Amino acid sequence: MLQYDNTAWNFFALAWISLYLLPSWYSIARRLYKATIGTKDADIGAVARTSDEKKKAALLKKNAKGIKTLTRGFWINLGITVVFTLLFVYLSTSIQSGGEVNSFDPFTILDVPTGSDLKSIKKAYKKMSLKWHPDKNPNNPAAEAKFMMVAKAYEALTDPIAKENFEKYGNPDGKQSLEVSIGLPSWLLDSDNRNLVLMAYLIIMVGVIPFCVWKYYSNSSKYGEKDVMYDTYAWYHHSLDDATLIKSLPETFAGSAEFRERNMPKEASEKGQIQTILNKAKSSMQKPKYNHPILIKGNVLMHAHLLRQTDELSESFQEDLQFMLSKANALIDAMIAVCQHQEALKTALNCIQFGQFVTQACWNKDSTLMQLPHFGQTQISKNKNITLKEFLEKDVKDIKLDGLTDEQKKDVLKCRDIIPRISVATKIFVDDDEDDKVYEGDLCTVQVKLTRENLAKGETAGLVHAPHFPFPKQEAWWIILGTKEGKIIDIKKVAKPEKEFTHDIKFLAPRQGTYNFDLHVLSNAYIGLDRQLPVELTTLDASVLPEYKVHPDDAELDDEPTLFEEMLNAHNVEEDSDSDDDEDSDEDGEKDEQGIKELSAAERKKMEMQKKRQAVAGDDSDDDSSVEEVYAD
Repeated sequence: MLQYDNTAWNFFALAWISLYLLPSWYSIARRLYKATIGTKDADIGAVARTSDEKKKAALLKKNAKGIKTLTRGFWINLGITVVFTLLFVYLSTSIQSGGEVNSFDPFTILDVPTGSDLKSIKKAYKKMSLKWHPDKNPNNPAAEAKFMMVAKAYEALTDPIAKENFEKYGNPDGKQSLEVSIGLPSWLLDSDNRNLVLMAYLIIMVGVIPFCVWKYYSNSSKYGEKDVMYDTYAWYHHSLDDATLIKSLPETFAGSAEFRERNMPKEASEKGQIQTILNKAKSSMQKPKYNHPILIKGNVLMHAHLLRQTDELSESFQEDLQFMLSKANALIDAMIAVCQHQEALKTALNCIQFGQFVTQACWNKDSTLMQLPHFGQTQISKNKNITLKEFLEKDVKDIKLDGLTDEQKKDVLKCRDIIPRISVATKIFVDDDEDDKVYEGDLCTVQVKLTRENLAKGETAGLVHAPHFPFPKQEAWWIILGTKEGKIIDIKKVAKPEKEFTHDIKFLAPRQGTYNFDLHVLSNAYIGLDRQLPVELTTLDASVLPEYKVHPDDAELDDEPTLFEEMLNAHNVEEDSDSDDDEDSDEDGEKDEQGIKELSAAERKKMEMQKKRQAVAGDDSDDDSSVEEVYAD
């Protein structure tokens, strides 16, 4: 009967523990390296191109480097890995001390050099046997095992037969038979542990494993595209429509499912702080549509950011706001996706502009020049009635920067070089067409070519200059083609960093007529740089096109059977040939039966007369009846 083997279980456990320890320690070392010295500032966007960005860069370094950046999951994994490592060491020590895996070396056991003479061996044996004798070490199983090993080693070096067995088989007892056992610990069979083993089995199989599966499924089923929760998409579908104004979007954003647990006020003092900030921002807010504490808090925090009043927030509120801003890019993209599904062009444009306001920490009544560093009300009043687009197109000599220090002026000019100046061109064509005309049903392409005039040849766009947005953001452009009625034909965010790039919008040409569309090109981060271009499409009647004539060779190819049809026909032919063979064999059988029947006297006389006439006339006729009659004879 097979027995449970502790040593085999140790080997089995070591193998499985190693499968976890090796990748786990590699992951831990990699995370620690990145958290300390392995992360460059450029990799996390902590680049200060102007003095306004220094605070943001320092905050990014603080949040992306150091031990503080290691998450709770990392520390849990580290604790589990340490426990498994200690268990690995214990199992390895148990195997080594058990002596089962060690090669039997009598010289090592007796602590004498290899090849020692008999005198030295006897002397060592006497010393070791006295040391480990059971009488001197009562109730010590390890000493008893050591004493037996010493005796076995002495026998292997002194007894001729044992010595021969050791030299041949590596064991003084001779060749050992193969032993098969079960690689599980023997304590599982102990009657005292039965209840404990059964209870552990039930807890793992009925409790732990189903709970883990349920937890994973419940978490994964909450999220859709771009890790946005399905409840958030449902909320956006409920809140957004064709008439949604940009002033109501902060409240819509605050109702996202990702913020509901975090933005629920837990103390009465929080409600007082919310009311204080609400009183200051009320003039810039639209009247709340919902009087829910989660929506009110999120709406107030977003307005504090848009109005640049975050310094008045408590530390906990600043952390809540930063958490909301960390989700802003993905959630605003989700809002735009919902608008695309509803074909609400105006609301989609409002959502894109809301993303610009969030990035630059400005609101709808603010001057676009507030995106420049060190530009407050004083500098804006000196450049009154000038938009950011006009400021970028001005010559450096015509820019009014009175009241700023030399360093601040350098910041303004540096930011002026970072903010893109773009030109947009469009072209409509049909692929592989002989002329430039578009006919009804053609797959036409509206090609949009965008050029960043502020970049040199070979230069690429970098991160957006947004010192008040606490996360790095890559420059991108929303390209939208819509109808005059406010329906979306195509919408896409293009994040190509090259100086010049193209984007193709493909759709089927409508019925004959002239159509006017609007092409919108909007920045994902900067306010006031949007472009709107008219696109005119004239489609002609497809019936005026020359009739398409099929080449005879092509027509023959169409008539040829496909590979499947050939295989099917071949199968049918085989069946028909088999049936024909059967019919032929039946007919031959009937003929044979008719041919071997006995002829009457008149028939024999008739055949003789035909033979005589053929012999006289030399008839060579191939008449079938004659042949059949001759064969029958």
